[in-house]
Amino acid sequence: MVAAPNAMSTIQFLQTPTSQAWLDQALANLDTVLLDHSHCERKAAGVALNLMCRYPSSEKLVRALTAIAQEELGHFELVNQWLERRKVPLKPLPAPPYGAGLSAQVRRQEPLRMLDSLLVAALIEARSHERLGLLAAHCPEPDLAKFYSSLMASEARHYGAYWVLATTYFDRETVNTRLLELSEVESKLLSTLHPEPRIHS
Repeated sequence: MVAAPNAMSTIQFLQTPTSQAWLDQALANLDTVLLDHSHCERKAAGVALNLMCRYPSSEKLVRALTAIAQEELGHFELVNQWLERRKVPLKPLPAPPYGAGLSAQVRRQEPLRMLDSLLVAALIEARSHERLGLLAAHCPEPDLAKFYSSLMASEARHYGAYWVLATTYFDRETVNTRLLELSEVESKLLSTLHPEPRIHS
């Protein structure tokens, strides 16, 4: 068992660090985690595109999320190249309750829907940043570890961009209060390890 670094507990926005159990599970199932990573990158691009379509008159949002969607699709292609190299076929994977659990927290009335959507995206990106960092630090395959490390900076930019957008359209106190509420839910969703290895499980 590899010890998870304590520094990961300091990732901005996250209430609790990833458990040792998740790291052990992920390292024992690298191909499945890589396949799930492909799905995560595709979904992340979809989130950015959906927000652009929902709020087309929000100029700063559209500009920022255009860049994020393009980068997420680029990552999707890179992960798929890794899958091809490892002879792992693309196929559906049952989703863990994480994404649906966070989406259930999004309020349906505007402008609260916009705020919650931005903050949920920020939390997911922050957790992705943390977990890719763990894989980069502990993956036993040097080339794959280097690949994970290469993605970390963009994940950090993404969760920062979603937070900046939230503070662009809403006052800072409102954003921080709601972020705290959502981050508590995010931590509870990860408090029990999902039986199947996933990036967010």
